[in-house]
Amino acid sequence: MDHYLNTTINVYRDAALKPDVGLCCTTSPMSALPGLEIPAIMKEMNYGCGSIVSARDLANNPKILYVGVGGGMELLQFSYFNRNAGGVIGVDVVDEMLTTCAANLSQAEIVNPWFEKEFIELRKGSALALPVDDNTIDVAGQNCLFNIFKESDLKTALQEIYRVLKPGGRLVMSDPICNQKINEALRNDERLRALCLTGSLSLQDYIKAITDIGFGTIEIRAKRPYRILAPKQYATDELIYIESVEVCAIKDAVPADGPCVFTGKAAIYYGDQEYFDDHKGHVLLPNQPLAVCDKTAANLVALNRNDIFISTSTWFYDGGGCC
Repeated sequence: MDHYLNTTINVYRDAALKPDVGLCCTTSPMSALPGLEIPAIMKEMNYGCGSIVSARDLANNPKILYVGVGGGMELLQFSYFNRNAGGVIGVDVVDEMLTTCAANLSQAEIVNPWFEKEFIELRKGSALALPVDDNTIDVAGQNCLFNIFKESDLKTALQEIYRVLKPGGRLVMSDPICNQKINEALRNDERLRALCLTGSLSLQDYIKAITDIGFGTIEIRAKRPYRILAPKQYATDELIYIESVEVCAIKDAVPADGPCVFTGKAAIYYGDQEYFDDHKGHVLLPNQPLAVCDKTAANLVALNRNDIFISTSTWFYDGGGCC
């Protein structure tokens, strides 16, 4: 195991034994679900940087995998949607985190009459070698974990998720991103990387890492402010702005002209006809916005029409798109 991963394990071992309110973003959004009570200790150990639990991904009792269990909050939220024994699998490489998570789930069982610990199976294992069979998972999730990995390990982690997902399965995740250049001193600081700061990729490189594995559809669901690396506090000559991004990657076939990446763009037809049809599967009704992937947006712009408006990326996509 690379030395930087040992540093990461030590950071999260400490965070399991004593909750660290400064680790990642403990104020990230949490889903409010009827009848769900989240124990305070889970909130204190919310070591993610975004919200990845969404009802639209979780219909029909999906088999769910969550990598990097943290305090167990996401596991509890996921189990709300699959109340079968072993319906949710949680994987972590840190023994202390697994032990603490199990104890937190016992607390959750007390305050949630519907919840049983048996809904969740905790497994010891690495994101780089998941202890899960091929093509068995409907929804996989990770929150502020993959940004820790260096390039080769990130590729392996994404390949592992892709391997265990069923065709059509979804990877829901949140990670920090940074569109500025982060210098090598910061990149190579093992503790800062473990703290989910200096491993941040640009959004373009982050999406490319996902699509290179073979995911055919990428949905950018949110983009939020995350952290500032200031010259007086870090080894940098400029202010570095880090955001967090929430993404859903779908294991479907990559179209011949490349993956569909939704960044919150919409097309609006305002012409005189009943509708506009580009004969590529996209029909625009007058003044009714249609969410389009970046590829379709570019194709519509290339038509050089004066009756179609294409919005800029909103970095919010909630389904119902063109593809």
